Amino acid sequence: MNPQFWNQKFEQQPEFYGRKPNVWFQQNLDGLKVGTLLLPGEGEGRNALYALSRGWNVVAVDQSEVARQHALSAAGSYAAKLDYQVVNLAEITLPENTYDAVGLIYIHLPPKERINFHQQVIRALKPGGTLILEGFEPRQLPMTSGGPKDETMLYTIEQISKEFNGLTIRHLDYAQPVLDEGPGHRGPAFVLRLLAQKENKGS
Repeated sequence: MNPQFWNQKFEQQPEFYGRKPNVWFQQNLDGLKVGTLLLPGEGEGRNALYALSRGWNVVAVDQSEVARQHALSAAGSYAAKLDYQVVNLAEITLPENTYDAVGLIYIHLPPKERINFHQQVIRALKPGGTLILEGFEPRQLPMTSGGPKDETMLYTIEQISKEFNGLTIRHLDYAQPVLDEGPGHRGPAFVLRLLAQKENKGS
């Protein structure tokens, strides 16, 4: 979907995905040493705001300028610490060995773009860095709680195992939460959750 779609969506329905952080993201971020965090596809900043409140330096990325404006406004005193970039993930080039953690929360891309982006994410993590991912899996297709209606954009364990085989997987499984993330994600859902770490060769 193009920036115009998301700009219009966030203008018409502010806080479309709510203000609270994603539960899986919050649970796992709380267990990490504070550092620099990358949040691609961050939208209006719900996960970024939580991370900032915990002391993280946050780089957020999204293709919607309206989402960026909402995030910076909501960030208040944290805004100076939030680096929010308006970039299409299909066109982004991530710096290598830069981030202590990356959060991929409901980032659904077409297969070719997704594979390229995931390779960049692996390179962008510092040695010892952590990846936190949650996204919809194929059983979500008939559900009304969010997600694309294109099965090729959904996550399977086999696919994610292959695309992140450069990382050490700490957790990879399906889950069935009842989402309460604004009108965009509300109700029973089928998701995949991943927690993985880049090998620290110096340890």
